[in-house]
Amino acid sequence: MKLYFFRHGHTEDSQGPEFDDFTRNLTNKGIERTEAAGKALVKLGVKPRMLYSSPRARARQTADILGKLLGVSVTVQEDVNFGFNIQHLDGLIADLSKEDEVMFVGHEPDLSITVSALVGGGEILMKKGGMARVDLITHSPLRGVLVWMLAPRLFDDLAGK
Repeated sequence: MKLYFFRHGHTEDSQGPEFDDFTRNLTNKGIERTEAAGKALVKLGVKPRMLYSSPRARARQTADILGKLLGVSVTVQEDVNFGFNIQHLDGLIADLSKEDEVMFVGHEPDLSITVSALVGGGEILMKKGGMARVDLITHSPLRGVLVWMLAPRLFDDLAGK
């Protein structure tokens, strides 16, 4: 099974007493970079069967852009919100086949921690708009190999931006 972990794009600053982190939106830069990433993923042949998103606005907007470009609907899942971990991941992929591809759009540090746990440790840092691919090698326990990790600037280059 191929697992893709995508950190949401650049967002509005968190300022003021009325600040609501749940509703922070992508900036124009975040939208443009996510569109470039989606186009690059199409060129790379990424075809997720499932695309799970955190319910937070910035993740949902990122997932919607990716879903449209990749031709897959977005499933909003609280499990992909803050606190996402290997146990949540296990529950989300339990009924899928080993040939499936699954994408998760979420937040830091949870994505990095989850990827690190899957591949047996080590420091992982997901940049905003960046992505990692992990191929599962065992399901019980969940273990995988980090196949690649792409920074947002590489997506720009791959998309021809």
